[in-house]
Amino acid sequence: MNLLIKGGRVIDPSQGIDETMDVLIADGVVLELGQGIAAPEGTQTIDASGLLVTPGLIDMHVHLRDPGLEYKEDIATGSRAAAAGGFTSVACMPNTSPVIDNKAVACYVVNKAQSEALVNVFPIGSITKGSKGDSLAEMGDLKEAGCVAVSDDGKPVCNSELMRRALEYAKGVGITVISHSEDLALVGEGVMNEGFVSTELGLKGIPWAAEDIAVAREVYLAEFACAPVHIAHISTAGSARIIRNAKARGVKVTCETAPHYFSLTDDAVRGYNTNAKMNPPLRGESDVAAMKAALADGTIDAIATDHAPHHPDEKDVEFNVALNGIVGLETSLPLSLKLVEDGVLDLKALVSVMSCNPAKILGLDRGTLRVGAVGDVTVIDPGKEWQVEAAKLESKSKNSPFLGWKMKGKAVYTVVKGQVVYQA
Repeated sequence: MNLLIKGGRVIDPSQGIDETMDVLIADGVVLELGQGIAAPEGTQTIDASGLLVTPGLIDMHVHLRDPGLEYKEDIATGSRAAAAGGFTSVACMPNTSPVIDNKAVACYVVNKAQSEALVNVFPIGSITKGSKGDSLAEMGDLKEAGCVAVSDDGKPVCNSELMRRALEYAKGVGITVISHSEDLALVGEGVMNEGFVSTELGLKGIPWAAEDIAVAREVYLAEFACAPVHIAHISTAGSARIIRNAKARGVKVTCETAPHYFSLTDDAVRGYNTNAKMNPPLRGESDVAAMKAALADGTIDAIATDHAPHHPDEKDVEFNVALNGIVGLETSLPLSLKLVEDGVLDLKALVSVMSCNPAKILGLDRGTLRVGAVGDVTVIDPGKEWQVEAAKLESKSKNSPFLGWKMKGKAVYTVVKGQVVYQA
């Protein structure tokens, strides 16, 4: 089936395009961009007048919980949430049960995604066997099975020598290393950001130094090994400063932040709200400002959701024992569009951090509307107002701190390989 998207504002930073155009997709690939394209017979047409048309959004950090933890989320429900959020591709983290640390589990994810997912699902393998931090997983096998990166996300690789070897080996294999950066000794029994709010609530805090020290180690190891590293979900001003300085001296480091780190502060924890409990924790106002500044100057390369679904029984408990994480696939786009409204980013920069850059970091043939590219497209109504309601979320889990929030901006069509997989 052919698909013609007519009269939308096409924004494609990979080609420097920002103008009103038509996009014709045939046999799953972009066939033509231009104005006044005539639709071949039998072509499905989308009137995108007044809408934004972008390369398909890519979320490079999600937890689909499959295999083994499907009571929280599975590939089918997670991909539906992704499509509803405007994402045409997601990369899923390996902290499943069993861990994605070998070819068999990676192939399970790839095969199940091919049969059940609405969007492209790219698995991320673990850096170490079982994510235990003792010995390296077989990265070559993982890449051959379809993994686009390796990470022990949820756990840092504490052994510096092992992390050095991981960076060196991954460089040789040609796969991205994604670091979950935290110093566990400094984290201790902390459950939220260390500061005024944690003191007031009587909760043990996690200092910013726990993240900054670990980020600094990764930067120096990458510099020493002459190997690239990607830092997941940065949340502190110090992390942004360390990465900014490292980039200035040529270190091959990239990083991401999540919408909650530029939309919320640790004030959201008041009332012992477990839907505001995550790792790294929500920080203070100065860190939120630093995330915005780092996005504005290009220090932060990508916005990723860290979509982390949990069953209500794992959240409706005392704050200290509640699990970390929130769902984010369906709220990421409007929260990120707010950056444009507030003058932090322009639309080209936003599409870069939500599509083009994640594709480059993971080595995906996505994030562009060039002729011949895969026909993954997101059509966005930037003015569409809606409210976040648990019952209307496509994700199997509903653990969001944004429930009840009024949002502005929504994906109205999500197109994967020329097929409309979601329509608002």
